[in-house]
Amino acid sequence: MSEIAIFAGGCFWCMIQPFDTQPGIVSVTSGYTGGHVPNPTYEQVLSHTTGHTEAVKIEFDPTLMPYEKLVEIYWQQTDPTDALGQFEDRGDNYRPVIFYTSEEQKRTAEKSREALQKSGRFTEPIVTTIEPAATFYEAEDYHQDFYKKDPERYKESHTNRANFIKENW
Repeated sequence: MSEIAIFAGGCFWCMIQPFDTQPGIVSVTSGYTGGHVPNPTYEQVLSHTTGHTEAVKIEFDPTLMPYEKLVEIYWQQTDPTDALGQFEDRGDNYRPVIFYTSEEQKRTAEKSREALQKSGRFTEPIVTTIEPAATFYEAEDYHQDFYKKDPERYKESHTNRANFIKENW
């Protein structure tokens, strides 16, 4: 039986591939969550008036890919010390969030965040929030699997993130 994990870490284009390529992943969907406008469009979310955050919804088989491992992969895709966006993507719609779908996920994420803070890997505080999952709205089709559809643009949009990951992980 599959489970759902929802992560926000900046532009959702850059959050698909790191999960999509892992064993036990059923699907990874780009979308919007945490806002107050039903069925928002990309343009509405970019306007910073809907309260939504760009995120990915991951359907996974926990027997092949435990949630703990997904959280570990998540940390390695983000700058957990930057609450105001991620890399070149700035604003509340790009904030880093782990959205939990169960109390067990919440405990796992909190324990992982605490361990990361204590590890000393980052000198700044870990500011990624852990929040209950809200309604997830699937993004427009052209945002799905972007790294496959437009690899050159994906690579360009991923440069700062890739450099950060290389330097810090």
